[in-house]
Amino acid sequence: MKKVLSLIVITSFIFNCGPTPTAAPEVMVDPLRFSEAMAEFKSADSLKKPHPNSVLFVGSSSIRGWKTLSADFPELNVLNRGFGGSHMSDLIYFMDDIVFPYQPNAIVVYEGDNDIAAGKTPEIILRDYNTFVSNVLEKWPNKPIFFISIKPSLARIDHLENMATANALIKARTEEVENLYYIDVFTPMLGEDGTPRPDIFGHDGLHMNEVGYALWTKVVKEELGL
Repeated sequence: MKKVLSLIVITSFIFNCGPTPTAAPEVMVDPLRFSEAMAEFKSADSLKKPHPNSVLFVGSSSIRGWKTLSADFPELNVLNRGFGGSHMSDLIYFMDDIVFPYQPNAIVVYEGDNDIAAGKTPEIILRDYNTFVSNVLEKWPNKPIFFISIKPSLARIDHLENMATANALIKARTEEVENLYYIDVFTPMLGEDGTPRPDIFGHDGLHMNEVGYALWTKVVKEELGL
C-alpha cells in the first residue's frame, strides 16, 4: 500500500478526468446554503492563523464532527474544515475558501455520503471527485490527496450498493494517478453479516460515536504511514 507523509513524490502528469458519467438526471444543490459556515471559517482564520504545512481535513459531517482530530493525530498539525451536509460539488465550489488559502502538506477528503443519499449516481460522484483533484493538482501538482471511502451506515443501509460502486470507481482512479490515495473505511465498518456495525454509530444511525472515530483513526493513520 502506498504510504505518505514521508512522501511527496515529485511527479509530473497530465490529469485525465476519467470515464464520462452515465446519463442521469442531475441532482442540483445550492452551495450558498453554506455561506455562513464559510464566514465562520474565515473569522476563525483571522483570529488564529492556521499552522502552515498542516494536514487539511475537508468534507461533510463525518469530518466536521471529528472533535478529537487533533488529539487523535498528535504527530501532525491538522486543520479541520468539515461542513456538515455537504456534497462533493459544495467542496468544489468553496475551494477558494477552505482549500487554497492554506498550504497543507496533504489533503484528506470525505464526501459522497450525502451525494448518494440525495440521489446522485456513483458516476457523478466520480466526476466531481475528478474535478476536485484536477483543481488541486493544477495549483499543487505534487500534493497528496487522500479520499476516505464513503462509509456504510445504519441510516443509509438502502444505499450501500451505490456507495460501494462509487468507492470502487474512486479507488480505481487513485490507482491510476500518483499522489492519489484511497482509504478504505467501508470494509471495517461492516459486520460479519455484511451490514453496518451498530456499535460504531450514535443514536441516529448515521453519525459515528467514539468507537467509530477510533476505527477511522486507526485506518487513516495506517494509510498516512504513522
